[in-house]
Amino acid sequence: MKRTFLIGVMALLAIPALCPADEPQPNAPSTGAATRSESFEQAAAGPFRQLQTPLGVWTREAGTAIVDDKHAKTGTQCLQLAGGERTSVTLRLAEDVDTSGELAFWAERWTQREPFSFRIEKQTRSGDRWQTIYVGDKDVRVGRSFLSHVRVPLGDDDVRRLRFTVTSPPKTGVLIDDVRLAPAVPQKIIGVTAVPLTLPALVGAEASPLMKLRIETTGTLNPISLSQLQASVLGKPDDIAAARIYFGGANRRFTAATPFGEPVDVADAANPEPQVISGQQVLAEGENYVWIACTLRADANIDHTVGAACQSMTFSNGQTVGLDAVSTQRMGVALRSGGDDGVHTYRIPGLATTNKGTLIAVYDIRYRSSGDLPADIDVGMSRSTDGGKTWEPMRVIMDMGDDPQWNYDGIGDPAVLVDRNTGTIWVAATWSHGNRSWRGSGPGMKPEETGQVMLVRSDDDGVTWSEPINITAQVKKPQWSFLLPGPGKGITMHDGTIVFAAQYQDPPDESDPTAHRLPHSTIMYSRDHGRSWQIGTGAFDDTTEAQVVEVEPGVLMLNCRYNRKPARVVMTTRDMGQTWQEHPTSEHALIEPGTCMASLIDVAQEVDGSRGDWLLFSNPNSTQARRQLTIKASPDRGRSWPESHQLLLDEGNSAGYSCMSMIDANTVGILYEGSQAQLTFQRVPLSDLVGDAAAP
Repeated sequence: MKRTFLIGVMALLAIPALCPADEPQPNAPSTGAATRSESFEQAAAGPFRQLQTPLGVWTREAGTAIVDDKHAKTGTQCLQLAGGERTSVTLRLAEDVDTSGELAFWAERWTQREPFSFRIEKQTRSGDRWQTIYVGDKDVRVGRSFLSHVRVPLGDDDVRRLRFTVTSPPKTGVLIDDVRLAPAVPQKIIGVTAVPLTLPALVGAEASPLMKLRIETTGTLNPISLSQLQASVLGKPDDIAAARIYFGGANRRFTAATPFGEPVDVADAANPEPQVISGQQVLAEGENYVWIACTLRADANIDHTVGAACQSMTFSNGQTVGLDAVSTQRMGVALRSGGDDGVHTYRIPGLATTNKGTLIAVYDIRYRSSGDLPADIDVGMSRSTDGGKTWEPMRVIMDMGDDPQWNYDGIGDPAVLVDRNTGTIWVAATWSHGNRSWRGSGPGMKPEETGQVMLVRSDDDGVTWSEPINITAQVKKPQWSFLLPGPGKGITMHDGTIVFAAQYQDPPDESDPTAHRLPHSTIMYSRDHGRSWQIGTGAFDDTTEAQVVEVEPGVLMLNCRYNRKPARVVMTTRDMGQTWQEHPTSEHALIEPGTCMASLIDVAQEVDGSRGDWLLFSNPNSTQARRQLTIKASPDRGRSWPESHQLLLDEGNSAGYSCMSMIDANTVGILYEGSQAQLTFQRVPLSDLVGDAAAP
């Protein structure tokens, strides 16, 4: 059980309300020198020529400037400079804005492509010449959630205008939010807080965050330094190789870039005594984050927990703040991370437990980039014979070629299935011969026309694998634009039928070749242990990546990603997908962040049948972003998902896909795209989800 105790001092900054006017009025009455902020929340969404805000008047000089209501660092809106040859916006500052301090804002670059340049210039009252004060070509980062906190010292009370200019490929540019001008006043500490944290500590990771501490300041004159931190590491000594304190600046995400002080002595971690770690870290105005982190031993027991305690923080101004904070994290394995074996990205997890108890993990090996098919992608496999505590080296089990002329014949989006009656392991994936994936695939049956449905099998518990088997002709209708299985995992029904979830696209609209080819989730199945395969009809319009369970003998539940709403579609069939009925929970019981793959398993079906009616579901528990990776348990075959049976594993932003498998009658295994590793594996006691309710 995670425990966090917070004792600290907090103060609120007064932020002026936004007061847009019909006509620009830059010379508004003075309200006195103070920090002034703009988050664009009260502005009308859409393109603008001029925009009145408390900071002053924003005027588009060139290109396209937009108040964007689809993205934001805080709230729901931000400023978008839309790129192209040149987009430029000037801010004519209101007369009462104090420019003796610094300009600060959050920014997000919208492209990795070149050319890209981002400049800020100032113009003073005493001259017309523009002077460059910031070059962000390399500093502003690509990535969701505004990764870059830009701080530009001004120190000039004669500044009259600021100009923001971006050059980038068309329809890219920069997003800007929470623009702030702070006057030059002596720095003060206004808050020191331990921030609640849920992130896995991973074997194989360079450093795993255990505790997150936030120091809030105002002012830029005579900056204060963090000079001491009294802390300790909690856990088993045999699990922990090293521990350190890191300074993250304004970045709310963990980074091990800037160590603070010397490494923490973890030799006596089983009976920890607080240690004093000394250093000199200058604080910036606003939020400053400090992290206590550890490196786990390669043979650490991932069933344990590890954590940290912080007793106090001392600063260069002589101030000491007591905290008495404790944070504990679950452990796991960084099964695959970018750069492992020279690979750019690992994605799309599938996980199954064989009849012998071996774990089989499958996933995309994306050699050159993070992008989907068509690309240089193979299907990888990792195998564990001790319940996921250790893993054998990665192996490639599906490789359709490497000819650049055919986009390297990528194959990916795997799903794994164990035939419970024969012990055979099946892995299904889609082969893109050239551009024959989501957008480039079309009607027909040949590899040159359409994506191909491929299988491999193992009859020796995953030790060896067959050559790829093409079953496209058995399951795809020629008029469909695309058919692909999975991803994730399949099941064995009570009658021995093996089933994968699948998805297909309707034929293109002949009158409009660019029209949306509507996708539908479905199932594909075999009644003869994989010798022949059949397919169902579409379960629901505009659904894709789905997972399937058997909720009663002969009745299948399909839980689907939905492209039109941040909620899961749930359908059932009693005739192997020939007809479908909407489940009462469809579109409201389970949320998702505007389309994302999820996992669904039947606990009893995966073990010995003695675990009642529990279903488990995992996905990012958010409607806004792929974060808060959570397992939820349903005690009644998916009719309800009580909050009392939910467990957060990873609060951070990630790609969000997951796949679960029962390791044994008491332990859930989950492989997911996490914030701390591209593929994270964790073991979770079933009792942590259901209490004693599922005891045999």
